[in-house]
Amino acid sequence: MQDIQSGPSLVSMAIDRVGVKNLLHPLIVRDRMQGQQHTVARMDLSVDLPAAFKGTHMSRFLEALGEWTGILDYTSFKHLLWDLTKRLQAKRAHLHFCFPYFLEQKAPVSNSSALMDYQCSLVGNLENGEMEMILGVEVPVMTVCPCSLAICERGAHSQRATVRIATRFSGLLWLEDLIEIGQQAGSSPVHALLKREDEKFVTDMAFNNAAFVEDVVRNAAQKLEHHPQVHGYSVEVESMESIHNHSAYACINTM
Repeated sequence: MQDIQSGPSLVSMAIDRVGVKNLLHPLIVRDRMQGQQHTVARMDLSVDLPAAFKGTHMSRFLEALGEWTGILDYTSFKHLLWDLTKRLQAKRAHLHFCFPYFLEQKAPVSNSSALMDYQCSLVGNLENGEMEMILGVEVPVMTVCPCSLAICERGAHSQRATVRIATRFSGLLWLEDLIEIGQQAGSSPVHALLKREDEKFVTDMAFNNAAFVEDVVRNAAQKLEHHPQVHGYSVEVESMESIHNHSAYACINTM
């Protein structure tokens, strides 16, 4: 049968990325407590396309994914990228995985247990045999405004904020490490399950640890600076303000 994709294009122009987006696929992720965790990832897969070709072969992305182990570690991730370059005769391959990661969280006083989900991501690029990986996580926290606390007699406004961390790293970097860094950066972690005594404890802790969005981003960045596996990072903090019709935002980027 005629291979239209491999024929010449009417416009001789190279394409940086061409591929498939929003694929759902099972994924096995390393879990520090249980060894491994099964989840589902939303995946984008792409390669570069030389100017000489009219199109890529979309079915080959699915074939490569179908033969992949589904285990998210350095070796298998690099193998999938390498397989894409071979199947599609490309110089560069790109992967973007987004997936929920679950951790059991105990309430601080009652020890009541529940699962918290954290949105995670892994981005990979392969070019000339060299791979770059960026691991990311989104962590919800609570913040109490120091200014409001200082000027109000009966309380202060508080809100949920999101700490978004992305890292370049070497060796084995646990998702749990990044989640803990995010949790510790705010006034208080966000919990899935709290009894009355837990709610009092969390509220008191947060009001004793008031933090601007600038404080939160610096707290997280300082921990990342000293992490032995992290060699570059981006930290973004967005505070969904409770008394304003906008969010407060801060970012530190060393990548």
